[in-house]
Amino acid sequence: MMNALEALLRLPKLVLTIMALMVVAGISAYLTLPKESQPAIDVPYLYVSVNQTGISPADADRLLVSPLETELQDLPGLVSMRSTSTTGHASVMLEFDINFNKDQALSDAKDRVDRAAPQLPADADDPTVSEINISEFGSVTVALYGALPDRALYRYADQLRDAIQALPTVLDVDVSGDREEVLEVIVDLLKLESYNLTTNELFDALARNNLVVPAGRLDTGQGRFAIEVPGLIESADDVFNLPIKTDGETVVTFSDVATIQRTFKDAEVYTRVNGEPAVVLAVNKRLGANIIDLSNAVRATTETLSADWPQALQTSYILDQAVFAQDMFTSLQNSVLTAIALVLIVTVALLGLRPALLIGSAIPITFMIGFLFLQLMGMTINMMIMFGLVLTVGMLVDGAIVVTEYAERKIAEGLDRRDAFIAAARAMFWPILASTATTLAAFMPLLLWPGIIGKFMSYLPIMVIVTLSASFIVAMVFLPVIGAFTARRKVSAEERAAATMISGGQDFDPRRLRGLMGVYVRILSGLVRHPLITLIAGFGLIGVIFFAYANNPTGIIAFPEIEPEYATVAVTGRGNYSPVQIRDLLIEVEEQVLQVEGIRDTVLNFGSTGAVASVPPDTIGNLQLELLPYRDRRKAEDIFAEIRERTAGIAGVTVQMVGAEAGPPAGKAINMRVVSRDYAELTPTVTRLRDYIENELGDTIDIEDTRPLPGIDWQIGIDREMAGRFGLGVRELSPYVQLVTSGVQIGTYRPTDATDELEIRVRLPREQRTFDALDSLNIITQNGLVPVSNFITRTPVPKVADIRRWDGEYFMSVAANVTGDATMGSVKVEELRAWLETQDWPNGVRFDFAGADEQTNETNAFMAQAGTGAIFLMFLILLAMFNSFYQVFITLSTVVMSIAGVLLGMMITGQPFSAIMTGIGIVSLAGIVVNNAIVLLDTYNQMHRKEGIEPVTAILMTAAQRIRPVIMTTTTTVFGLIPMAIGVGIDFFSRTVEIGGPSGAWWTYLATALVSGLIFSTLLTLVLVPVMVAAPHIWWRQIRAIAAFLAGLAGTIARALGGLGRAPQPATASIALPDMPDSASRYINADRTGLVETERNGVIVVSRQAAE
Repeated sequence: MMNALEALLRLPKLVLTIMALMVVAGISAYLTLPKESQPAIDVPYLYVSVNQTGISPADADRLLVSPLETELQDLPGLVSMRSTSTTGHASVMLEFDINFNKDQALSDAKDRVDRAAPQLPADADDPTVSEINISEFGSVTVALYGALPDRALYRYADQLRDAIQALPTVLDVDVSGDREEVLEVIVDLLKLESYNLTTNELFDALARNNLVVPAGRLDTGQGRFAIEVPGLIESADDVFNLPIKTDGETVVTFSDVATIQRTFKDAEVYTRVNGEPAVVLAVNKRLGANIIDLSNAVRATTETLSADWPQALQTSYILDQAVFAQDMFTSLQNSVLTAIALVLIVTVALLGLRPALLIGSAIPITFMIGFLFLQLMGMTINMMIMFGLVLTVGMLVDGAIVVTEYAERKIAEGLDRRDAFIAAARAMFWPILASTATTLAAFMPLLLWPGIIGKFMSYLPIMVIVTLSASFIVAMVFLPVIGAFTARRKVSAEERAAATMISGGQDFDPRRLRGLMGVYVRILSGLVRHPLITLIAGFGLIGVIFFAYANNPTGIIAFPEIEPEYATVAVTGRGNYSPVQIRDLLIEVEEQVLQVEGIRDTVLNFGSTGAVASVPPDTIGNLQLELLPYRDRRKAEDIFAEIRERTAGIAGVTVQMVGAEAGPPAGKAINMRVVSRDYAELTPTVTRLRDYIENELGDTIDIEDTRPLPGIDWQIGIDREMAGRFGLGVRELSPYVQLVTSGVQIGTYRPTDATDELEIRVRLPREQRTFDALDSLNIITQNGLVPVSNFITRTPVPKVADIRRWDGEYFMSVAANVTGDATMGSVKVEELRAWLETQDWPNGVRFDFAGADEQTNETNAFMAQAGTGAIFLMFLILLAMFNSFYQVFITLSTVVMSIAGVLLGMMITGQPFSAIMTGIGIVSLAGIVVNNAIVLLDTYNQMHRKEGIEPVTAILMTAAQRIRPVIMTTTTTVFGLIPMAIGVGIDFFSRTVEIGGPSGAWWTYLATALVSGLIFSTLLTLVLVPVMVAAPHIWWRQIRAIAAFLAGLAGTIARALGGLGRAPQPATASIALPDMPDSASRYINADRTGLVETERNGVIVVSRQAAE
């Protein structure tokens, strides 16, 4: 292996050519790789949906959901199954294992649904199975708003939609805020009666005259001709002039009894942007498209078209993921540049300019090779990939530092620079390989992280593994070749003497070492000779830190709180509000919100449409907020507080503020499910639980639950027996009810200026859409005209609630936010859990905590498994390298030191423990902190085992040689992470400094854990590892010295007792020297007179006068 490596290093032209090709390919990959704000992952969900007109939630649960769940419950890879039954609809959400085969799961689900279809009611629609793709959610949203007529606004929106749809990177465009066109036939009941007409005759007249007639062809013997019969309605005039009835010479047309107008359907929802009516276009990108390029193309297209639009029509870009992605990339790129600058400063200070530039060159070379690997793996550049670069900036130069420092020392000893770098590559190959392998071993278990969070976070370890693998190639192959051309040639005599002193065993003297190195080695020389006291003090300090944190915990959170850039004002209300009433209430809230400073755009929506996070079930509408950039506004919590204050006095509604969650969605701080097989037990249980949370638990706000909402519906009953006597049924009577609601569809037509068919609907005038008008309508029967009221009854009934099930069991949810800092959530959850255990609940009722608590528990469990797996992998790697259980134990003890450092850092900064980010930091530290111990032990083994240097001297020489690379590798890693840890971003191009920006806050907890753990463990490693290495030899020497003393004492006593009466003998001494590699193992008999023991360079010298 070493010979092959040396042979390659002696082919510099080949190596440099390969390096140049890989760097150029990496630059090309970076420029062409798609850039996204977040990793594109396959969400492991399938959605099964089935409709049946008019079916109640209870019937939908029994007739639609139950057959589907029975067939779907044992699908391969199924994790959970949730169903929702509403009026006229039922759905089943299937969650699979994150590593599922989407195509296979979709195929299996469709087969099971087809198997269940015959068990569904005959009048139910065919069930559908759909996959959920996050790429289908809007990548950028364009809003068109202004004081324009609806038709003009919709026309311009259609133009923009068609233009954007034509862009190659656009998958599709979803339009909201517009209304479908319809041809309305507004019937005048008085005119109907005056012409003795019924609504049935109107329906029949249009149906008879709006047909496609297949007339065929006519063969006359003189040719064959196609026959056309124009039977379709093509315009509103066709309906206007259509005859209904003829009485003698009088022809009654639609124009005589009705008003025909081409208009829009009644508004069921309203959309407004910044206080003006609006149409919103959500643009969805194609899979793998560059989000930044897409945004630029959409903006350019919009600007081009809008140049010819009226000045009253305005455009705004909201929820543009490219802005977030660009900010994130800029922040992380600045962090990379800052880290590179800090690394160069450190290396220049400790090694000089040339070595610093050589080490610094490893960073861009490694990055470009990493991007090349990413392209070969078919990945994209996203925020996780970019942070992987930031995380590895300091680590990837570790190998380069070790090789360069070793080569520089060999050059100082007089070796040629090419031979020096080849010698460095040969000597440091196994230590660097082991260090890289142990670091990779810490990150590899993170690839097995289950669930959506794990899939999302997996891009981080992938990038770390790719980058560190590339850094090993750079350190072992490219760097020695470059260094052979760029390193210095000459060294001073003083440098050579210093280098020789710490390299040769006989010349080593701690008292002659200068500077901080000399101070360190001399202090270490004293500590090494008193291992018991030193180890008790060192590990006692670690124990004190663990004890202090256990008694003063800083709290636990699932994910760091990030300053939101988007938010939702959820407006909740209860009652039978009409769309117009809801609109007016939302506008009242909107007027207050528009006065709040710090908001760039507001989008008003009905219901939960467009909300950036989960909203309460009684939400009637919401305002979607896009805040100004963080540097141009106050904190979001201050903005939210003002909105709450301004809207507190609006009657009929309440307002809840929901900030966009930057990490995995967790919902509110308290988030739980009440589960039971008996649906009747849920409502009283939830009522009792909510009452405790709202009135007794304390410090809770924004409380919500999914109990049935209060309200009434009108149930129209049809007397089938009475109707049957007149030859009628539900089919004949239902259109009369529709006349006073949304109208009766009697056909469709396609005008020449429209792309879609328009419905033709017959309805009553707005002022006649009442129950009184329904009662006054007459229907033709076999016995003549009969009032419709003879066959129908109206009954007010309670509003029907949706029915939800989780894995076949009924459930309702209860959620609430907690006042105070983020850690209060876990505290209140524990209080609530303790209260639940003290209460008596109905049999079969179960409480499942979800949201942040569920995320925290699942993440902590996985991190424990990942940490155990990482330690085991590192144990095998270290055992293969050292072949010593004791040295493996010494190396792994640094992991405990790093955990203590993390806890100390949290206590100093007051940061809570983030299950995700701090957890990743601790697992990552396990692979990083052992590197220093590996370098120390490898050098010690070289000196002690191969060169035969006495253990204490060997460990002191090791400390003298390796302190500089250890400090450099630690300092570069720490300096690379400090900008993230303290939340400082330096933009070198705009020459600005941002403090506490939201993009960097993602990684503050992780970076803080790495920095504090690495600093603390390195300080202890430089002391405790040498002491633990030398301790067995010191203790063994002390034991043998004590044994020899006792043996000599026993011999002296024996001789004294046995020599009574014999002539005295000259005094002699028997000294047992320890069995050491550099000394003889024998006994020496000598005259004791004048014997003096002195210690020099760790060796005991016995002479008749003090050793000089």
